[in-house]
Amino acid sequence: MTARLADIAAQAGVSEATVSRVLNGKPGVAAGTRESVLAALDVLGYERPVRLRQRSAGLVGLITPELDNPIFPALAQVIGQALTRQGYTPVLATQTPGGSTEDELTEMLVDRGVSGIIFVSGLHADTTADMGRYEQLRGQGVPYVLINGFSDKVRAPFVSPDDRAAMQLAVTHLTALGHSRIGLAVGPKRFVPVLRKIEGFRLAMKERLGLQEAEAEELIQHSLYTLEGGQAAAAALIGRGCTAVVCASDMMALGAIRAARQQGLRVPQDVSVVGFDDSPLIAFTDPPLTTIRQPVQAMGQAAVRTLLEEIGGTPAPHSEFVFLPELVVRGSTASGPGQRRGPA
Repeated sequence: MTARLADIAAQAGVSEATVSRVLNGKPGVAAGTRESVLAALDVLGYERPVRLRQRSAGLVGLITPELDNPIFPALAQVIGQALTRQGYTPVLATQTPGGSTEDELTEMLVDRGVSGIIFVSGLHADTTADMGRYEQLRGQGVPYVLINGFSDKVRAPFVSPDDRAAMQLAVTHLTALGHSRIGLAVGPKRFVPVLRKIEGFRLAMKERLGLQEAEAEELIQHSLYTLEGGQAAAAALIGRGCTAVVCASDMMALGAIRAARQQGLRVPQDVSVVGFDDSPLIAFTDPPLTTIRQPVQAMGQAAVRTLLEEIGGTPAPHSEFVFLPELVVRGSTASGPGQRRGPA
């Protein structure tokens, strides 16, 4: 206990006697000092005494599926900054393969007494997941907002990019360059953003090229949201004669470029590649990536604003706020080749 008191006191910049007074609920400690001690407990990973947990009203949880994909750290940064400006302390909780699940992270944040939670690309986006977990959270009186992936089974505010419009932008760009054999590399079919991208892709291919649904279906390849996943999907699509590949993430797009080069094809001269997200540093790849920019700044700020309204007792509409993406043209797309080149 003495060692723990010393650690907390050093972290908070106060005396051990002050830490002891706060932990034992004794009077005579300034509010700012008390908050410093409680924050030190959180930073060092100590459980707050039960009677003090309600003083964690300034904490807001943020749950992300991973941090390998650069779009998630980018969103976390925007959300964290917006919360900090409003006087809240963001608590980032990240799922890891074989590690904590979303439910376990949610329980941990609730035990910490967070004021609310923002879920990014969570189980709410999985059409096969049980949405009862979110009703249970609502029953515990914890407000939350969900980013990416709408479900009409969850009574909460959602924030999403317009995935259908994103595909319209990509296909319109590529057909204007003369491509007629355009492939789509996306994640597993059970996810809402994937289903929406497929809808947008089919519609755009019908409007721009007159392709029927069955014809467009042959040009869709499901894979993982990773560089390796993009590589595998693009290899299959190039094998089907695609001269352009639209990818559901920038990481997949980097894999698509690798797949083209492995087949002796050049990007963009032989194969054009479009990403999705406009992740940080993606403008500096070789070639710089043409991509669909997620409005990360606007989405992150909207999520925070909506959550704080809920926390403040003004429930936001239980509907979806949809943000328009933007096409950013760089060096990975060019005019379609005069004739299709097969695998080298």
